[in-house]
Amino acid sequence: MRRSTVGVVETDELLPGRIARFERHDPARVIRLLEPLVLPRRCERIKAVIDARLASVTVVFDAPHDPFNGAAVVRSCEVFGVQTVHVVERRERFLTASSVARGAQKWVDVVVHRTATGAIDAMRAGGMKLVGAHPAGELLPGDLAQIPRFGLVLGNERDGITDELEAACDHRVRVPMRGFADSLNVSVTAAILLEHAVRARSGDLSDLDRLRLYARGLYFSVQKAESVLILSGA
Repeated sequence: MRRSTVGVVETDELLPGRIARFERHDPARVIRLLEPLVLPRRCERIKAVIDARLASVTVVFDAPHDPFNGAAVVRSCEVFGVQTVHVVERRERFLTASSVARGAQKWVDVVVHRTATGAIDAMRAGGMKLVGAHPAGELLPGDLAQIPRFGLVLGNERDGITDELEAACDHRVRVPMRGFADSLNVSVTAAILLEHAVRARSGDLSDLDRLRLYARGLYFSVQKAESVLILSGA
């Protein structure tokens, strides 16, 4: 049974109403209208973070159950500059605890797939290899830095990675362990592997995504940004 702690929200609210409204605006117009209202040091901070953001590393989370794990994975992606998380909702809606995400959900793009096939097709269309996190993986964390473009596949907390996704994986990666336990919490595994994966990479977002994220950063930096955009008309 899922935890029902206050602060747990559904996937649709990971990109809350404010982001949904923002996405309807032209990013160039948002920047033109809102940038003069934001302190220069804040603008530079947003740009610096975007400069390090990655499209070449993503996460595929298969049927996550625990909302605290979901939030922790999203937060790790944000911290390590991974822009997109793909979630396969095979069984239930993806929930996240906002108290754990700590605002990371404002900056990470969450793409939901109803089936494993949908996630696999999306990865292949983007030229991404699939690397499954597995205790018996042939790769070590440091090897991830040598894969140009890949999606790190994380399994369900109880059942691991579904057979369809596992069969589609090009590689498997393990976290070396010295204790009696043979696995880590999925969010801890994600953090360890992502740190190794991104360590030597430079930011590689497209110009369009960089523009979109900079506009989003300005939008969240201005109080009543929606009102400013509406009152400014065309």
